[in-house]
Amino acid sequence: MKKVAIVYDRVNKWGGAERVLLALHEIFPDAPLYTSVYNSKNASWAKVFPEIRTSFLQKLPFARSNHEFLGTLMPLAFESFDFSGFDLVISVTSEAAKGIRTKPGTLHICYCLTPTRYLWSHRKLYFQNPIAEFVSRPIVNYLKRWDKDAAQKPDLMVAISTEVRNRIKNYYDRETEIIFPPAGVLPHNPQRKRKEKYYLLVSRLDYGYKKIDVAIRAFNKLGYQLVVIGTGRLERKLRKMAKRNIKFVGKISEKDLAGYYSNARALIMPQEEDFGIVSVEAQSFGVPVIAYNKGGAIDTVIPEITGVFFERQTPESLINAIAKFEKMRFVVDNLFTNSQRFSKEVFKRRILDVI
Repeated sequence: MKKVAIVYDRVNKWGGAERVLLALHEIFPDAPLYTSVYNSKNASWAKVFPEIRTSFLQKLPFARSNHEFLGTLMPLAFESFDFSGFDLVISVTSEAAKGIRTKPGTLHICYCLTPTRYLWSHRKLYFQNPIAEFVSRPIVNYLKRWDKDAAQKPDLMVAISTEVRNRIKNYYDRETEIIFPPAGVLPHNPQRKRKEKYYLLVSRLDYGYKKIDVAIRAFNKLGYQLVVIGTGRLERKLRKMAKRNIKFVGKISEKDLAGYYSNARALIMPQEEDFGIVSVEAQSFGVPVIAYNKGGAIDTVIPEITGVFFERQTPESLINAIAKFEKMRFVVDNLFTNSQRFSKEVFKRRILDVI
């Protein structure tokens, strides 16, 4: 490929999608990064890119930190970019970046994190207020039409998991390949003995669909130690719910995160994730996963081998899964070997194979 560009919805945080971007940067170190808005303070990881090109939204004073108000402008932002002169454009998106316009002769591959949640799979969670749902309906209907049309533009669409592939088929009526995103924390020794004193939950605390409250209620009843890593707008509410056996440690470094993984008894995943990188991270440290039996966990957790599933997002269902887990033993080698299916090296090789 002579000239490559990478496109992402917004560059203002750190998470699983951002690991994808860094892996793509390793493959294409000269590729510029296009995005709607860029917050250099919250996304210092992006400084490795040779150039970050933003849309007109960057000039809005509130846009860099309050992107949730920009939904109606996102289509125009990405349609305004000019990709003439590029041989390959890779869009990484859970929203509007797939709607970029390319000319004949430019290959557009979309790495789809999920069809836009607030329009499709999780719409009811985003519009729980009936009045807000009614008022926003015309805008949402317009965005749904645009989003479905935009999903037809890429020459090839790739899904991050079986769950996302099914959503793409359901909402966009497109067939896709699956390439799992890269996962992992730090170099470590998964064979070392763990203290296994506490259960661990690693998640952003700003979305109701994460179902952190389910885990809090379960551990309030059990009395087992639970460590919660992450921050978000729901943190204060969750802290008030939690009893003294539940510890919130907030935002921590990757080095400290590795330490918490190494000493955890099991990872708790009460949410339905598009993929769920924390599941792979835990297994890479020899830590089993107790997960809700839906979403990305179906790809990352092998029942009875690397973890345990529970069927309903209720405290009772989770408590039953923990009781089952307590009677089981897991082989660390099996956990570590499974995690290697999702390594950065495998991801980079699969991306190149697709291209």
